[in-house]
Amino acid sequence: MIKIIIAFIAFAALALFMLSKSGGDIDMSGEKHGSEATHSEPAKPATPEAPAKP
Repeated sequence: MIKIIIAFIAFAALALFMLSKSGGDIDMSGEKHGSEATHSEPAKPATPEAPAKP
């Protein structure tokens, strides 16, 4: 039983190490509410607008 616990801790540590070294944005603080919540920018139109003809 102790081997399973040690293996889990080692695997979790290895996973966190690999994610932090790969440049992933790791945030272990839980859900964000209010002003610190990040929102994505609005969607852009799928087709670019045609330039106006003179």
